[in-house]
Amino acid sequence: MSDALADLSAQDVSIWLDDIGRERLHSGNLQDLVDHKHVVGVTSNPTIFQKALEKGSAYDEQVRELATREVAIEGAVRYLMAYDIRWACDVLRPVYDRTDGKDGRVSIEVDPRIAHDTERTTAEAKGLKWLVDRPNVLIKIPATMEGLSSIAAATGAGVSVNVTLIFGLDRYDGVMDAYLTGLEQAKAAGIELSTIRSVASFFVSRVDTEIDKRLDKLGTEEAKALRGKAGIANARLAYERYEKVFSSDRWAVLEAAGAHRQRPLWASTGVKDPGYDDTMYVVELAAPDTVNTMPEATLDAVADHGKIRGNAIAGSYGEARKVIDGLNAMGVSYDEVIEVLEVEGVQKFEDSYAQLFESVRGQLDAATP
Repeated sequence: MSDALADLSAQDVSIWLDDIGRERLHSGNLQDLVDHKHVVGVTSNPTIFQKALEKGSAYDEQVRELATREVAIEGAVRYLMAYDIRWACDVLRPVYDRTDGKDGRVSIEVDPRIAHDTERTTAEAKGLKWLVDRPNVLIKIPATMEGLSSIAAATGAGVSVNVTLIFGLDRYDGVMDAYLTGLEQAKAAGIELSTIRSVASFFVSRVDTEIDKRLDKLGTEEAKALRGKAGIANARLAYERYEKVFSSDRWAVLEAAGAHRQRPLWASTGVKDPGYDDTMYVVELAAPDTVNTMPEATLDAVADHGKIRGNAIAGSYGEARKVIDGLNAMGVSYDEVIEVLEVEGVQKFEDSYAQLFESVRGQLDAATP
């Protein structure tokens, strides 16, 4: 095994696992990844929970207890998720303490069905923070237009937020603005800014999946040459915008008051096309002050044969712009692709949440005395 994961950590890249489940917690697997594979955080989403619940019998005892108590389905789902998140937070608490809150974080997502309802999303974010009741929890809020106000409001109330489902550069600008607005609100309310942390989850592989489909339809050699390049180019341009915002005068005022930067988090880093290097969304996006959240297969691939070569983003902005400009020039609209991905991203999480509800409902019915 190479030292690629150690090399990645040495580049000030935080390695988070994009998965959670009670079997992983029961077996000690998460602790093992923390101890031996440099994992310092965990992300989750409705799809991950839905799959975990249908796998094995790890949730049976709690489901029986919830059925006995006649807990309503909405509450049951939140109790089941919060149990895992709380446990994972406890596993990662030493990392949280050692890094002064920078890492050791575990994410739980608000109900994606209310992603377009600002008031309900904000209330849910506060409620999940209270329910998990751990200082190292992050509350995931989708970066819909309506979600931007929720991000600001939750941050302003002292909630540490993982902003999820970011695909486009303009929306990312809105996300960073919402975070700074929230910090300004928190400061005005007398909340200690150093207690607030945030990451902005910028999705990578899904951009290539959607754009590659369009390039394949064109079928030209020029189109083929751009396959698998858009996701990395898009993320690199996001990092350029991150550097600009967090070197601004507006940020300097907040930083002087104790605020922490909202770090870019590279999500959806599992390679979908088997023809691509299975470590490329990690290796090509290694840069200081970032997070890379990986499914375990990608984590293992990086550990086995990843080649970390220092800061892979520095000096790449010009080439990244050429990729996006080239796509637009051949009729593959960047803006259209981003819009499609956001709509699909929210819908996929809504569908998984609905499936999660059906799974829990079925198990509660089966366990009812």
